[in-house]
Amino acid sequence: MVTPVATAAGAVKAAPWNDPSARPYVEILRVTKSFGEFKAVDDVSLKIYKREIFCLLGASGCGKTTLLRILGGFETPSSGRIFIDGEDIVPMGERELNRIRRKFGMVYQYAALLDSIRILDNVAFPLVEHTRLSASERRDKVVEKLRVLGLDDSILTKYPSELSGGMRKRVGLARALMLDPQIVIYDEPTSGLDPLTSRSVDDLIDETKRRFLVTSIVITHDIASCFRIADQAILIDEGRIVARGTPAELAHGDSDVAREFIVTSGVDVDAITSHRR
Repeated sequence: MVTPVATAAGAVKAAPWNDPSARPYVEILRVTKSFGEFKAVDDVSLKIYKREIFCLLGASGCGKTTLLRILGGFETPSSGRIFIDGEDIVPMGERELNRIRRKFGMVYQYAALLDSIRILDNVAFPLVEHTRLSASERRDKVVEKLRVLGLDDSILTKYPSELSGGMRKRVGLARALMLDPQIVIYDEPTSGLDPLTSRSVDDLIDETKRRFLVTSIVITHDIASCFRIADQAILIDEGRIVARGTPAELAHGDSDVAREFIVTSGVDVDAITSHRR
């Protein structure tokens, strides 16, 4: 059955992952990554479409991080192909890969801010590395991004330790957005956060998708977060995809591994999916 989605004008069309004519923005074809005889990623194929939120769900050690490094061009797969906006990145050299990496913004677990420097310098870091903007121009861009994300310039002279967990997440996201990436990757964005702050981070991911029109890839083991925000999701177990689809399809599909993973989490996914935007 083709899943309908509402357009901005109110018309209904097929969701991209159910539309044979839709072109994926990110496509992974039969990718395997072996370390000796151990397969960290085992024959994985997936498609991610523009401006959707795609969750890679799984327990620690399941292969999510290795797949993420392959996607970003930091690990070469043992076999398979990876297309970013139609370009196969597997045979690329370092210069070409750096061009592709500019399409990505990364929001790290716990925000990964540098504790020894001010917020201004944390957020401006990509501009220092990749542009020739003056210090005043960099400051203006930092202030602009922070304001869009609900933070004002009063925090520019503060250090990360002076901010709340939710504010640090916003600062980390501002840094990831400084070079206007087309894809934002979130690595365990709700890890270590209380439920209320986790919900605010979920809202931030959804808001960022809508406001900046980015494609979002969320690496997580947080069932509740995934089911709140995902357009599509996959569940990885021992390097293989064991379930895929919308959150509702994961919850009510025929994968025993997915059902066990959800039940073990203790999350009432039906209550979450029934309130998704």
